[in-house]
Formats: sequence, C-alpha cells, structure tokens
Amino acid sequence: SVLIAALSTFVALVVAFPIAYAMSRAPATIRPTLMMMVILPFWTSFLIRVYAWIGILKPEGLLNQFLQGIGVIDQPLQIMNTNTAIVIGIVYSYLPFMILPLYATLEKMDLSLIEAAQDLGCRPLSAFWKITFPLAIPGIIAGCLLVFIPAVGEFVIPDLLGGSQTLMIGKTLWNEFSSNRDWPLSSALAVILLLLLVLPIVYFQN
Repeated sequence: SVLIAALSTFVALVVAFPIAYAMSRAPATIRPTLMMMVILPFWTSFLIRVYAWIGILKPEGLLNQFLQGIGVIDQPLQIMNTNTAIVIGIVYSYLPFMILPLYATLEKMDLSLIEAAQDLGCRPLSAFWKITFPLAIPGIIAGCLLVFIPAVGEFVIPDLLGGSQTLMIGKTLWNEFSSNRDWPLSSALAVILLLLLVLPIVYFQN
C-alpha cells in the first residue's frame, strides 16, 4: 500500500507541477476557466470515473486499440489487474488534489526573483531549481499529503482495476470485515493504517 501510494504520489507530482505552473503563468482572465477545468471531474461520480478506466485499460479497450491502430504494438498490453492500472487510477482520481495546492503556491510567487536571477546570468533551468522549486515546497508538501494519505487506504481503485491478486490495506480491511468476519485482525490493520496516515501529518506540522 505504501509503495503504490508513494509511486502514485510521485507520478501525480510530476504530472501536476507543469500544469500548475502553466496555470499560474496564464493570463488572469483565463485562470478561473483553467481552475474550473481542473475541478470539473469532481462533478462526475468517483465510481463512474474509475469504471471508465476499465473500458480504457482492458485488453480490448480504447488504449490497446489506439496503440495497435498506430502500429506501436502487435498484441494487446495486459494493463488491467496490475499495479500499473492502480497507479493510473489513483493519479487520475487524485490529480486535482496535487494541482490545486501547487497552483495556490506558484501563483503567489514573485516573478521579479526569476527576472533578477536571469539578469545576473542564471540560466532558466538553474533559476527554476534555485528559486521556483524551493518556493513551491509548501505546495508540494500539501499536495503530496493530500494524495498520499487517501491513496494508502484506497479501496475502490484496487478492487476494480487491480483485480483479486492486488493486496492493499484498504481492500484487506474490507475483506476481513465483510467476508472473513475477523474483527480483531481488521481492528489491528485499521490502527496500523491510522498510524500510517497520522505520523506524516504530525511530522510535517513539527
């Protein structure tokens, strides 16, 4: 659970940072529209959005049809019922939670700092790592916590996209409570999950 959640959080950060940066540098007149586009998926049921990925990732799904159509692959890829499918589902579902804190942080950044660095001979990439990235760290931490914490205990995505062989703590809790009726084990797992979620928050608050 921790490894899948950590990988999903990292992928979400890599995808979200350029989006949030572009939104923060977009003209002020279109920023509300861009924000609405980020929030728009929340208007659709979470379960329906996860089910849609089944139609995309299954062997005869849209992704394999597209890749075969352009000649990239000869045989359908087996993406469903793998950890890759779970990561894709988590990244898609929780991406707005990574974009919004990053956007809020980057929008407040003083652009004159970048201009001053470039005037002093700093290259754009170097200016990004020395100025933009450090100033964005509060947004990065907030976004990572907002994605990592629910991803660790995720149940729906592993159940629908990961198949029966996927073992994550949220799915295990459901099976132990509902199927095996092993409430002591379920309670112990719930306490472990609680500790996993609370400790990072306490650490970053201190």
